This record gives sequence, structure tokens and C-alpha cells, in this order.
Amino acid sequence: MLTEIQQVLRLVMILAKKRRRCCLKNAGGLLVLLWTETGDSVQSLNCTVAAAGPWCRGIQMKALQPDLRDLEESMLPRAWPCPPPDPEELFAFTDLYGPPRLLLSFQMNARLLRPECCSHLEAFLHTFSVSNAGIKIQLRFSLNQRIVQRDFRVKTTSRVALANQPSLIFDVTCSTEPPEWVKTGGWCLGGHPVLGGRLPLSIPPEAMDQGLFGELSVQPVTLLSPCVLQYPNLPTQLTHIKVLVCSPSNVPVTGPSTFLQNLPAHLDCRELGLHGLRCSSYKDLVHSGGTVYTVEQENYEDSEQASSPPQAQQRLLLFLFLQYNDPFTCQLNDIMATEVLIERHLEAILNNNRKAVTAALQTELKDTLKVQNCRKKDQEKLRTAAEVIISSSISIVSCSSNMDFRNACLNRMKVRDTHELSASLRKSLWRVTSWKFIPKSKCYTAQMEEHPESDELTRAEI
Repeated sequence: MLTEIQQVLRLVMILAKKRRRCCLKNAGGLLVLLWTETGDSVQSLNCTVAAAGPWCRGIQMKALQPDLRDLEESMLPRAWPCPPPDPEELFAFTDLYGPPRLLLSFQMNARLLRPECCSHLEAFLHTFSVSNAGIKIQLRFSLNQRIVQRDFRVKTTSRVALANQPSLIFDVTCSTEPPEWVKTGGWCLGGHPVLGGRLPLSIPPEAMDQGLFGELSVQPVTLLSPCVLQYPNLPTQLTHIKVLVCSPSNVPVTGPSTFLQNLPAHLDCRELGLHGLRCSSYKDLVHSGGTVYTVEQENYEDSEQASSPPQAQQRLLLFLFLQYNDPFTCQLNDIMATEVLIERHLEAILNNNRKAVTAALQTELKDTLKVQNCRKKDQEKLRTAAEVIISSSISIVSCSSNMDFRNACLNRMKVRDTHELSASLRKSLWRVTSWKFIPKSKCYTAQMEEHPESDELTRAEI
């Protein structure tokens, strides 16, 4: 089922991409509707994919019919045509985005529907929506008396311009709550995609024998979230790196890649400022819609861990957009076949360019994490300075012979003795340094809820 829907999405994106070159907006809706029905002898799975709105304006279903008949056998080998769904099923979709410019319905044997297919489809559509944020996606399915509806809606988007390609619109929405000690200023609700350097790829002989003769390249884009640019003193910790590969039509490539799974062994983690990378299990890879690496953290002593301020956890998305150019491949059937061919030989292509791809990814990760590593060095300086301040303060209070002064210090920090005073001073220094806020014009800043009592306490501590 996932393969068939991927192929239909590829068709829609190829058709829409041609229109977007004519400056049409990349906005509108996409509906994926699934339902089962029982016939005389076998239960059937029906699927409808509908596209509407400016992003697919100009697509004519009647003009496409000859091409669709030729594509059916290769695009949907395990499916057969079926009548469109009841118009009432499409009413909510058409009410939002207008009449469908493209509507495709097909039927499959329901025995092919495995229990995990729905979760895989949700992960796939979510991955698709991240780099196609202008398209609002609706997923509805009624299977075995189970009705589920999922809307992939986007709050914050960012546009990335590509050379000789339609711009990409990313979903940069970040739902991560700010740390509890960040009580004032604003918090960026998005991220900032960074366009990397395009890398040409050589095509291996076995792919050329199948007819792949054009120019192939990969365009990396990185996205680090949540954004903490406005809080230069806020401690951070990178926890995961996720790699997503997209075909030339900007449809996610499904299935785990052996090359990407083995990538951590060929990266210089020390240069990246990381302790180590570990690839997730096969099950996690399938459900995540990409290749996920867990960042190994350094082991600290309990006392050292206790004296360290809490850290804001970040994740890094690394997109690899495949780009293909062949002036002799212009017919719809040929473009579809070429994309399938690229995905089929993707592993061989990556291995054929192993050194170049590994070096390019090393550079992209290094450039993206450069600010983070500088932040770590600054944090170490702040931590060292804080320990000196705390030690000096405790010495002054402990060595003072003036009981009124000592009691005033303890009462001011609301503690009973110098041991509690040390911990209280440490927390106060965390709040004071983390409180620093520098507005950034490019950030998607939302004003934080006011906390007058906390703000007054922080000002008093300063």
C-alpha cells in the first residue's frame, strides 16, 4: 500500500513541479483516503488520492488519461481501478481547497494490508509534509471498523531558494517548551534551514546500463531545532541526528539505507564535537521515516553532573535532496521510470560516491554544529567562572566574624547554612546567566508568559 501511494504522490509532484516553474504558488491540499469493503469473496482495500488548490492548478485529468493508462501497469502493479468515493467523503476537503484538480482511485487486496501499514503511512506522510509545508495533508482511513483522521498542519514555515529549481518550503515548527528557568523575553517557535553545497554524483555502470544517463546530484539542507540563538548562555545538548532522503520530485525515499546506517563509522565525531553516534534499530528506522542517529553523551561524575546547569535538548534534521537533469527525459512516463530507477540504484550510487558523500556530510554537520561547539566552550568558561564566584562567596560568608552579616546572607538566599547557600548560589547563577536575551530578527519569536514574581527575583539576584 505504501509503495502505491508513494508512486501516486510522485506523479502528483512531477505534474505540480512543472506548473510551479510557471510561478504558481506551492499551496493547497492533499487528501489520502483509505477504506475497506467486502465483496463476494474477498475484502478489498480502496484508496483515493486527491489534490486541490493553487499548487496543482493547470492539471487536466482528461488530458492525462492516455498517460495514466500507460502508467497503471508500472505504477500500480498490485492494484486495479475502482470507482471514486462518495462525494460526501470529499466534502470537507473540497470545502477547504476547492474542486480536486487530480483524483486517482485504486483498489487492492486487503490481505496486503499489514497491521503496521497505517503507522508506516502516517510516518511517510509526516516526512513528506516537512519539506512540502505549503501543502496541507489530510489522512483518513476507515479500516476494520476503526476510523482515524490525521491532519498534517503547519504553523511555521521557512522558504529555501534553490538554483534552477522551485523553492522548498519547510515545516520548521518546534513545539519544544522553553526551559523553566527562561522566564522573560521571547522563545523562537521555529528553526532556520541552512542550504549546503550541492554535490555532483557519478552514476555507477549498472545504473547506466538500465538507462540512467543524466546529471545526478545531491543538495543537503540542515535544520537544527529548537532555535536558541536568542539565548547565547543557554546550555544545549544535541540528542539525535535524522537523515531524510528525497527523490527529485521531493517525495521521501522509503526503506532503510545500509550506506546511511554505516555512516557513523566513517565520520570524524571528534571534529564534529560529538562523543559518538549510534544508528537506531531497524524498527525505529521504519517508524521514523528516515535514518536516525543517537548522539552518545559523555559520562560525568555524579558531583560534576549535579553542579552542571540543565540543558536544552536539540535535534538535527539533515535533508538530502536528489536532483536529476536529463534533456532527453521529458515525457511523464520516462520521468516516472527514471525516478524509480534512481531509488532502485540509490545504494549503489551512494557507494559509488562513498568518499565524496561522506566528506560532504562531514562538512555540512561540522558547519551546522560549529555554533553549538562554540557555545559549549563559552559554557565551560561560564561554569569555571561560576565556580570561582561560588567558592569566593562561600569563603567570605564562612570566614566572616560578623554574625549579622552571615545571617543576612543566609536569610537573603532563604537557606539555613553555608552548604545550602552553595546550592542556592549555583541555581541563582544559572538563572542570571540563562536570563540573558538577545532579540534576533529572523527568529519566529513568541512572547513568553509574564512571571512578575520570578522576574523580580531574577533582577534581585543580578
